Amino acid sequence: MTKKQTFSRIISLVPSQTELLVDLGLQSSMVGVTKFCVHPENLRMEIPVVGGTKQVNFKKIKALNPDIILCNKEENTLDMVQQLQDIAKVEIRDVNTFDDALTLIKFYGDLFNVKYLSQAIIDKIEADRYTFRKRFINVSRVKVAYFIWQQPYMVAANNTFINARIEEVGFSNVFKSKNRYPEIDLVDQDLHKTEIILLSSEPFPFKTEHVKQFKALFPDKQVIIADGEMFSWYGSRLQGAFKYFESLHETLNSV
Repeated sequence: MTKKQTFSRIISLVPSQTELLVDLGLQSSMVGVTKFCVHPENLRMEIPVVGGTKQVNFKKIKALNPDIILCNKEENTLDMVQQLQDIAKVEIRDVNTFDDALTLIKFYGDLFNVKYLSQAIIDKIEADRYTFRKRFINVSRVKVAYFIWQQPYMVAANNTFINARIEEVGFSNVFKSKNRYPEIDLVDQDLHKTEIILLSSEPFPFKTEHVKQFKALFPDKQVIIADGEMFSWYGSRLQGAFKYFESLHETLNSV
């Protein structure tokens, strides 16, 4: 019987996966994170920062002597991953659906021998999902557009985790017929079908002034800042996400 490999020097290059590792009790094994790994708040003061999600300091990573580097197809580039494979084992995940997110949590539980903790997180997420669905199962689907960037304007479309979340929590994405993150202009016919315009807090940090700009252009539509982490982060952050979406529905219904 082959002995299972253990990992004691982990580098995570995906913020949502970093948070998951901490919640799985693995912070003491982490030797590198990105500058965008903002949860928990003090993490970047305790663990070396090796760069961002698209660009990293390869020399610094090599000097940290990791035995595994955690990446993601969505956030890390192929060229970066290929160079990292010369340094250590690279584990690449691809998360585009709710089930993919649960699979990732289970996978990390198995990989790092913390199955009990990973299953507890999964159980909490599934319980919250059940409660949410029971309450909102008969709510009519409101059409939304979800902006992730400006100059150029970009929206979340099909084959993304954001789109999966939009559909999962009772909305209908007017751009789901498009793929990934298309650039659009503000005269796009699909955009004019929407009832609510969601301006994400990340990766582009839309602010109140942007809400005012969109309201001036689309006075007949609701325009709000959406919590980008709740829509785009998977892993253990999903434990609190359904409460956020409950409050979001309540806010929209009260306007």
